[in-house]
Amino acid sequence: GKYVFFFQAEDGIRDAQESRGLGDVYKRQLVDYSNHVLKLCDFGSAKKLIKGEPNVAYICSRYYRAPELIFGATDYTVAIDVWSSVCVIAEMVLQEPLFPGESAIDQLVEIIKVLGVPTKKQLFEMNPNQNSFKFPDIKAQAWQKVLKNRADPLLVDLISKALVYSPIDRLSAAQCLIHPYFDELKTPDFQINGQSFPQLLEFSEGELNYAQDVGDQLVPSWLRNNQGR
Repeated sequence: GKYVFFFQAEDGIRDAQESRGLGDVYKRQLVDYSNHVLKLCDFGSAKKLIKGEPNVAYICSRYYRAPELIFGATDYTVAIDVWSSVCVIAEMVLQEPLFPGESAIDQLVEIIKVLGVPTKKQLFEMNPNQNSFKFPDIKAQAWQKVLKNRADPLLVDLISKALVYSPIDRLSAAQCLIHPYFDELKTPDFQINGQSFPQLLEFSEGELNYAQDVGDQLVPSWLRNNQGR
């Protein structure tokens, strides 16, 4: 049943990004209701991100802070929210924070211990103005090991494609929703304890258009046929 919450978390991020952008996603924002409905809350730091308009780099609770923020980027994108939300998903798997840094530098070290040292290209893509940084010589770990063999291989694949250094290589929230990990949730007979969740697959035309290249994949074919799309 956890992937119902994972799906709603990414869908909530996608929806919020469409309307306003976020900028500070962390565990207590994701409210777990007993009827399997998850809602985002606390939009105090949310803002609409406009390309070319500088933003503050010191944003987002530390454990969930994307690496480009740690490197001082001010022209970042909504990819920071995907990083944060998937850190929460990994935390639900591990039952402890994935990157529990005690300071900004320590946070970066925790990320490097998992992802390895970023390349010059990745560093440039995180922050073009950050052209020098001394890193410890650390190799990337296998994600299955990082997640202590507690995660479904498809979830491991999703996490590995969302938690990457380069924001442009990171899965978008909409791309997370069409990942094969969620395929079972999109079948006509999917239920948990006799409860079905058709509302999870309801998207407006505006939402589908906003999702651009993956919009036509958000709604499964059987539901599109039922809706006459």
